[in-house]
Amino acid sequence: MHRFWNDVIKPVLIAAEPKTIVEIGSLTGINTFKLLQYCKHMESRCIVVDPSPQYDIALLRQYYGEQVVTILEQFSLEALPTIDQYDLILIDGDHNWYTVYHELKSVEQMALRTGRFPIVLMHDVDWPYGRRDMYYYPESIPEEYRQPHTAKGMKPGQSELLEVGGFNHIALNALSEGGEKNGVHGAIDDFLNETSIPIHYYKLQSNNGLGVLIPEGSRLQSTIGYILDSSGL
Repeated sequence: MHRFWNDVIKPVLIAAEPKTIVEIGSLTGINTFKLLQYCKHMESRCIVVDPSPQYDIALLRQYYGEQVVTILEQFSLEALPTIDQYDLILIDGDHNWYTVYHELKSVEQMALRTGRFPIVLMHDVDWPYGRRDMYYYPESIPEEYRQPHTAKGMKPGQSELLEVGGFNHIALNALSEGGEKNGVHGAIDDFLNETSIPIHYYKLQSNNGLGVLIPEGSRLQSTIGYILDSSGL
């Protein structure tokens, strides 16, 4: 997600001026630290959701303070229902249909409750995980929604996993690409087909793909569209 910071995320933040931001999936904190610097200067708040962040949480809390950062060491589907309201959410956690679909359904429930659908930025909407599940914690996915998977790599244009090497060969990847209930973009498609909220969807294809959801008719729709069109990504 951090690769989109200069061309997309930062301009969107400046345009939207969100007061509460949620980040799902922080890993080593590269994008998180940028978000927190923004929040510190704009007197905003960032809620970071990650069951296993790879940085010093205590030091982060001490430096930024409780007014700026809240860290929830939980799975996103446990944490999101506990967050009352947010203006912008970045989704870059577990890249599989079940998780992303239900993250979006949780966002929808918050929007229906508050009357405001947030700006949603989602990473990995293109290859390799746009149409293929990947699992950090397969045991957290109900069995009926869990694709057959193994730790083998991928290459563009081939559905089956490689026997040796390949992209992200150490991850738990679905055995095949495509089909129902498979991948991040599959989750987005299903959500958009079902939701009653009018939403515009933008997609950038570089850096494994970035998807952006914004409510139709929002004052920011044309501005964010311009930011994405001019990003060159």
